Amino acid sequence: MTSDEIRKKFLKFFKKRGHAIIPSAPLVPENDPSVLFNTAGMQPLVPYLLGQAHPQGKRLADVQKCVRTVDIDDIGDNTHATFFEMLGNWSLGDYFKEDAIKWSYEFLTSQDEGLGLDLKRLYVTVFEGDENAPRDEEAFETWKRYIHKDRIYFMGAKTNWWSPGENGPCGPDSEMFYDTTVDGLGDINADEFVAADKRQDIVEVWNDVFMEYEKKDGKIIGKLAQQNVDTGAGLERVTMVAQGKKNIFDTDLFIPIMKRIAEHAASDDAQAQRIIADHVRTAVFMIADGVIPSNTEQGYVLRRLIRRARYYYDSIGTKEKALGLLASDVISVYKNTNYNLGKKKQNIEEIITNEERTFVANLVFGKKFLEKIMKKENIISAKNAFMAYSTYGFPFELTKEIAAENGKVVDENGFRDEMRKHQDVSRVGAEQKFKGGLANTNEKTTMLHTCTHLMLAGLRKYLGDDVHQAGSNITEERTRFDFTYPHKVERDTLDKVETYVNEAIGKECDMVIKKIQKEEARATGVEGSFWEKYPDMVNVYMVKCENGTVYSQELCGGPHVENTGAIKGVFKIKKEEASSAGVRRIKAILE
Repeated sequence: MTSDEIRKKFLKFFKKRGHAIIPSAPLVPENDPSVLFNTAGMQPLVPYLLGQAHPQGKRLADVQKCVRTVDIDDIGDNTHATFFEMLGNWSLGDYFKEDAIKWSYEFLTSQDEGLGLDLKRLYVTVFEGDENAPRDEEAFETWKRYIHKDRIYFMGAKTNWWSPGENGPCGPDSEMFYDTTVDGLGDINADEFVAADKRQDIVEVWNDVFMEYEKKDGKIIGKLAQQNVDTGAGLERVTMVAQGKKNIFDTDLFIPIMKRIAEHAASDDAQAQRIIADHVRTAVFMIADGVIPSNTEQGYVLRRLIRRARYYYDSIGTKEKALGLLASDVISVYKNTNYNLGKKKQNIEEIITNEERTFVANLVFGKKFLEKIMKKENIISAKNAFMAYSTYGFPFELTKEIAAENGKVVDENGFRDEMRKHQDVSRVGAEQKFKGGLANTNEKTTMLHTCTHLMLAGLRKYLGDDVHQAGSNITEERTRFDFTYPHKVERDTLDKVETYVNEAIGKECDMVIKKIQKEEARATGVEGSFWEKYPDMVNVYMVKCENGTVYSQELCGGPHVENTGAIKGVFKIKKEEASSAGVRRIKAILE
């Protein structure tokens, strides 16, 4: 069974059970500044999990593109990937544990409609309970109808409580694991189960999250207005077990690029080849969704992945083959999807190749820096080793190799200390960036979100219809908004936009939500970015006054005030500047 067939089977299975099929959101969240990428299928759906009505109804299913970098040191093992596709089915206040578990079991084991996996190789975990929620007896009793109770294990919150971060919907979960050993492990106790999981003899293939609680600032504050089901099944792992493989890199999702890397390589270092394949695949999808290498945020992650891939590509003796050439092998895997990677092939190859050239040039400068140090000193100090790493992107492993070749030593322990200091500083920044887990929806943020809609409408009024959103980051302190425009926007125009926004605030206009066909919305001038991510039916958010004046109409899934009269303060544009070629950036506040 191919990965393409698995995607199609999954969506067909849940469509038959009343689920509307929705497209994947882009990798970069549109209205969530607290995370760099969508790391789970539920992230684009948070407003609906919290109670907002979805235009497609209460049952949804999708295949969501995701990126996680927290496991980057695990890349190269059997199951971890930086980019992955998450198969998801969703109940927004509709069915709950009984149906979710039944359908999970049926899709995994059914010969006709599902994957036809061997029931004797299936294991399940459920939540054992703690101070936040009771032991999940309902899930346990439901699972007992399908598999023997000795294969169901109660586990703690560390593994069986799902939360996106410090804020948002959360709840206990039930995870399904599959035995990948040759002869099968058979009946095992809980300790043996945990040991098998650590050895990767069993692989998690499915997760049913029963979302009925809400977390705020790290604490459970009560139950949600509705009970939700958030199901996630990583396509890479599901494909692995369905195809009878021991690791994801032997599946059809990776085989073409792994073969190409092996053809170029002089070394058979399997882990290095896997890292290259993973990182290039991730880079392809990031660039296709508009990310470009930079020294900040999403661009920094992309830069790090490309440079790390280039380093390992050199380490296996690729004879200066361009890393960018591997993009075509990644793109070939997804030719039957609606990701449209082929249309962006040239741009993807160019961006990867240009970045690796910059990295190679930096390596030359880094090597010269080390050679200069070694002429004066027998020991490369921790400070200098870290400078080579941080300034020139020079991998520490390469520093050690060059030192050894020249009969020198490196202060390795000191370098590790420097790295820890650097990581501590980075972690503080990350905690600020990720502390919410999801974008907060407090009063001030909600006001600024609505103001941003009005500001975009004002920009389009005074600069023209070619102005579109190119990115946003909204916190309770300010809105930072990127938009397409080739020139500096003069202050008198910004003043007009300010007046436009404040006029809408002063007239106390209602926020009207209309549910209409996407193509109708587009044809009637509704503004929206990433149109391809929206389903056939969309929610249009319209700022409309009593006299019929419409100040803004836009697609969105973020938080809004019910009436602009609830916006407190005066909207002020504090700064306008270039963001990138053809894109300008505005920072604005309410004061």
